[in-house]
Amino acid sequence: MGGAVNVALAESLEGDFSSRMAEVNGIRLHYVTGGQGEPLVLLGGWPQTWWQFNRIMPALARRYQVIAVDLRGMGGSDKPEGGYDKKTMAEDVYELVRHLGYDRVHVAGHDIGAMVGQALAANHPEVVAKLALLDVHHPDETFAGLTLLPQADQHVDGDFTAGSRIYLWWFALNQVRGLPERLLAGRERAWIDALFDYMLLDPRSIGDRDRDLYAQAYSTPDAIRAGNAWYQAFMRDIEDEKTYGPLHMPVLVLGGDHSNHAFLTSVFPAKGTDVRVEAIKDSGHYLPEEQPETVIRFLTEFFASD
Repeated sequence: MGGAVNVALAESLEGDFSSRMAEVNGIRLHYVTGGQGEPLVLLGGWPQTWWQFNRIMPALARRYQVIAVDLRGMGGSDKPEGGYDKKTMAEDVYELVRHLGYDRVHVAGHDIGAMVGQALAANHPEVVAKLALLDVHHPDETFAGLTLLPQADQHVDGDFTAGSRIYLWWFALNQVRGLPERLLAGRERAWIDALFDYMLLDPRSIGDRDRDLYAQAYSTPDAIRAGNAWYQAFMRDIEDEKTYGPLHMPVLVLGGDHSNHAFLTSVFPAKGTDVRVEAIKDSGHYLPEEQPETVIRFLTEFFASD
């Protein structure tokens, strides 16, 4: 999304939000900030931008200085040729935190942003006071068990059943270099609709206006290439994760009850010493849009607790 669009979107939110840029780690990162209190960094996912948090940012800004970041390759941030492994992307965020003058921050990430948030906590634990992960965790060896064909407990056509797993067909598509940019050119909205309609329990949770904004954000070959690069780095991410020890800060993991809650419950508690996994009821993958009030409640209670 262009600078003028981000400025207008930021100013439309209650809480005196503003759109800003920072030069960090050799690139320019776009972020939107507002509110007051302890700093809370929000990291979004694919195929979205910082705007995915628009329904929870005003409420969070009543207690926190909210900093919603467009990751490397996302929205208003730079889209360089490389650096899409989550360790490098976490370094971007670390340098942004230092650039803003903070010693410690709370972090909440969704989807790719959850992977980056976990990498930040693993590589710079001194700056992460508490970590919340929404519906995804950092790539690890469990990713190697993903299959080309859907399994019996994986839905394919949006037939949601509580406890079923998502069939991650786009993980394979995004590994292909060069072709998605050509296939998706001019079809960005159809692609956005396919992802949202597949992973939302209620497709009406993300409406036409927001879908148009995300389609616009991914409407250039560089934007599609960069988004795919997050997935192409998974093999590197898996190797990096093998070197990470358990997280020692408090960690809250939120999973949609019609998305990844059961999987996260089975794999994540072993990755930290103070981990809590909770279900967001009546939700697919896009928790901040589908159940914003529930997400606000969990996050504010978690970050406020001793």
